[in-house]
Amino acid sequence: MSKGRVVVLHFVAQMPMAGIAWQALQYLVGLEKLGYEAWYVENHGANPYDPRANSVMMDCSYNVEYLKGAMEKHGFAGRWAYWDAINDVYHGMTRDKVFDLLKGSDALINLCGATRLREEHMACPVRIMVDTDPVYEQIKYAKADPGARAYLDAHTHFFTYGENVGGKDWIVPLCDVPWKPTRPPVVLDLWPETPGSPDCFSTIATWENKGKNIEFGGEHYVWSKHVNFLRFLDVPKQSNQCFTMAMLPPTPEVEAQVTSAGWSLVDPRPVSSSLEAYGDFMRGSRGEFTVAKDIYVRPNSGWFSDRSVCYLASGRPVVTMGTEFSRFYPTGEGLFEYSDMDGAVAAIAAINADYPRHSKAARRMATEFFASDVVVGKMMREAGL
Repeated sequence: MSKGRVVVLHFVAQMPMAGIAWQALQYLVGLEKLGYEAWYVENHGANPYDPRANSVMMDCSYNVEYLKGAMEKHGFAGRWAYWDAINDVYHGMTRDKVFDLLKGSDALINLCGATRLREEHMACPVRIMVDTDPVYEQIKYAKADPGARAYLDAHTHFFTYGENVGGKDWIVPLCDVPWKPTRPPVVLDLWPETPGSPDCFSTIATWENKGKNIEFGGEHYVWSKHVNFLRFLDVPKQSNQCFTMAMLPPTPEVEAQVTSAGWSLVDPRPVSSSLEAYGDFMRGSRGEFTVAKDIYVRPNSGWFSDRSVCYLASGRPVVTMGTEFSRFYPTGEGLFEYSDMDGAVAAIAAINADYPRHSKAARRMATEFFASDVVVGKMMREAGL
């Protein structure tokens, strides 16, 4: 018997890229493995983006096919829906079935807060917010932004990837919102440990994100990685190590800056075009080297990346910028944090000195701290489910 019916709200079709799809699937498949009946609904109403054209589109046919393929591949045929708000048409499940599903479900998970909940969502008794981008929403709520407060207050339970939200050195009043820590899950069966010792560390990145920069307490926080990438672009030269970045440079000047620092650039669109290609890129890497967005780092959020957990599960060590996550899981074997160039270079050297040990440790980290049964199971128990 099922433990209950759970609807996951997300934006796989709106942004048809493998990293986004995997984010939803870790929850959907993870819920099923725990004995829940999982369904996927995407009815936020945002216009679809086509990565092939690098543009928002009026036609959603590519987006719907991408979503359908991802859902059917993992056992969710007939259990998905996408609302084309431009034409007011539902794909997959019908509108009536979606509304009946929400009424008859035990919970919904608003993953990434992708959907501003409306009347049909409120029919579901347990409405879980999973804040994958901490700090921004907490600041907006603390500043008494009416829209931000209404958006969050529509939920009954609040979880955030900022494991240090409300903890030591945290900077934003929580205003009685009962945030609880969670972390990105990974379905270990879908990310098997991979043998080998590839040559190059890698990352997948958007150079500059826009739209969520914010001020608080006299500080300006940037919702983008490029600020910190610029600080650590010389890691390839400093470490004498091969690095690859899957990234579309926004300008020729950025491309020249990145490549002159020693990075090999590859087009991220083929990497993100399918779930398999995305996984192959990580498994073909020596490990991940990356930075974190400024807005995660300076407020000591405790954030950790859902992409990094896939590297770890694959047996690929991770070197990433510290956000205070090391308060919650150990570093120094398989997983390294850094805050300056010396720390980043030392982490690369440590991995290279005993790659097999750190590869095994990476998989152990994923198993102990990020496995979907552990992460999703804890969240569902804390939501009374």
